[in-house]
Amino acid sequence: MAQIAASIGVAVLAGIAAVAPLAGQTSLSIYTDGRVVVRRSLPQSLDKGRNTVGLKLDGLDPATLFSPDTSVALVSAVLRPATDRAGALARAAGQSLAFVRMRPGGGVDTVHATVIRTEPPQYRLPDGRLLLSEPGEPLFPADLVRTAPEVSVALEAARARPRTDLAYVVDGAARWLAVYQAVLLGVKCQVSGTATISSQTLRADSADVQLVAGAINRGRPAPPAPQPFGSRTLQLQAVVVGGNEASEEAVGETHVYQLPGRQSLEPGVSLSVALFPEATTAYAQEFVVPGALPWRGFPGQAAGEPDRVPVQVWYTLKHAHGTAFGDRPLPGGTVQLYQADSAGRLQLLGEARTSHTAAGRDVRVQSGDAFDVTAERVQTDYNQEQLAPPKRGMAPRQRLTASYKVTISNAKATPVTVDVREARFGVWQVTESSVPVEKLSATEVRFRVPVPANGDATLTYTVQAES
Repeated sequence: MAQIAASIGVAVLAGIAAVAPLAGQTSLSIYTDGRVVVRRSLPQSLDKGRNTVGLKLDGLDPATLFSPDTSVALVSAVLRPATDRAGALARAAGQSLAFVRMRPGGGVDTVHATVIRTEPPQYRLPDGRLLLSEPGEPLFPADLVRTAPEVSVALEAARARPRTDLAYVVDGAARWLAVYQAVLLGVKCQVSGTATISSQTLRADSADVQLVAGAINRGRPAPPAPQPFGSRTLQLQAVVVGGNEASEEAVGETHVYQLPGRQSLEPGVSLSVALFPEATTAYAQEFVVPGALPWRGFPGQAAGEPDRVPVQVWYTLKHAHGTAFGDRPLPGGTVQLYQADSAGRLQLLGEARTSHTAAGRDVRVQSGDAFDVTAERVQTDYNQEQLAPPKRGMAPRQRLTASYKVTISNAKATPVTVDVREARFGVWQVTESSVPVEKLSATEVRFRVPVPANGDATLTYTVQAES
């Protein structure tokens, strides 16, 4: 019986999976958080007044259904889900069904019985006797099973329309992400970018597809994350790479990327499309030693031993107005940096997330920490003193003075310049330093320290803060 049930269950699931994908005039707007706006243009005409349209749509939330046609209003939508076993049995009340069951000695019997009710189970055999349990695994006629959710939509048309336009939102159906590759070539780099769509549940046949980038609020809870296709098995997804790049336009406070041609989507298959033609642009590399001061509050007295601190590596890709690359906004995604070795093989130097980048604004990412450029910082002096209150009745103030020494070593065959930065909120100042200090903002300063090839450089500075 278990084998029969499993076989029939597989057959039913196969029938559900075989539901025709979204077809015809279908347009999809896919968001990075999994939401998809589906727009369908159906050939069914509408008469003036009340009309009823029946659809088979997977994943539809009827609360999001509406008509984008300004002369058509949605009156009601009734969603009936795909039929499960219990639902099919309930619909079969009063009908005779065939049931299959295993013989005790092997083989299969087919029994016919009339479904009287399912709760509690009552079945009448052809000889009039009653069974109070199911006589076997039921075989359902096609008219009792909805292989896909069915929606009955009532529409009110102000005038006759040649077609029916509907739109709705499907959540958790598909996602997309942007990945950029920057190949460093001397003082310039070659930049390419692709958008990759990963469908979780969405099927679409020959659809018009747009990708929407932006910070779009969510008013309803997000659905649970989709389950992987295999519990512990690596699934190799097919990747289809489009031959043309996407076009782009601003809509409200979002940017919409139109994929070329018409696309077909199915769960487990990824589609990658170029976001822009491959471009060449200038880039700059920076070495940065982050500061020692806390953003708020007083720093404590540090140990007298030198503390090795990371030397961050940052890259800035020029994205200036007036160029084909710079005039195009870039959706947030992942930037991968590559450089060729002596044999011409590209090696991955770093990878970083980047936020949405408007046209004309440079792309700045941290690729990682330096290997051949290192730094050590030690606190060389520390003093805390009480100051008289500025006015009678006010609390006394405190002044803290801390001095630091940063030793930077460069094992490269070429000289480098390293930025040592300090950032802090409140009233503070650099009272002295061995390298000129540059104020970047109200809260941040930097010291630009040149370091010779295969050599060292030392920076000393004193910071004074009050509260």
